[in-house]
Amino acid sequence: MRTRVKVCGITRLEDALHATEQGADALGFVFYAPSPRYVDLDQAAYIIRQVPAFVTTTALFVNAERTDIEKVISATSIDLLQFHGDETPDFCKSFERPYIKAIRVREGMDLCSIASSYSSAKGILLDAYVKGVPGGTGVSFDWAIIPSVMRSKVILAGGLHAANVADAVQQTKAYAVDVSGGVEVTKGIKDADKIRHFMNEVNRVNSK
Repeated sequence: MRTRVKVCGITRLEDALHATEQGADALGFVFYAPSPRYVDLDQAAYIIRQVPAFVTTTALFVNAERTDIEKVISATSIDLLQFHGDETPDFCKSFERPYIKAIRVREGMDLCSIASSYSSAKGILLDAYVKGVPGGTGVSFDWAIIPSVMRSKVILAGGLHAANVADAVQQTKAYAVDVSGGVEVTKGIKDADKIRHFMNEVNRVNSK
């Protein structure tokens, strides 16, 4: 099965186009104001209008108000919702959009049990736990603790870059990988060469 790639933290049109030209399957837009990768509604809508067909646009939220989420959906026609906070399963599935749920992984967690409570999710994104930081930490976790029974639904995030993504894919057999800081010059500003190298490494594993 081919590993999909999502490039998250898109703030500029040129970065979105570089990512899609290199074969990214999805783009992520952060609607969480404290994040250095936050993008305002007008800029996100402008970029999304120019994203080509068959690329999934994803809106990331952290404990956002319902009205704010609905505003993003209405203004951008976003394809997919991504929840990084304490949102309940009922809340996540209450919008007219498919969703993925992020789990901040730390040792001792029952990942299968947590994931099963979000059975309506299209995928479970696993990121490293860093106290006080809901995502985009640039830190990886021990991939060996991912239960094999859930790997086909896993979107792997946390500290991925061109030098380790091939190992990550080979070890986890994850459905998809999610990269942000690993393809940046500075937070929120992507690097075309880093995106290309990252995609080349994923494609190299996929071709085996």
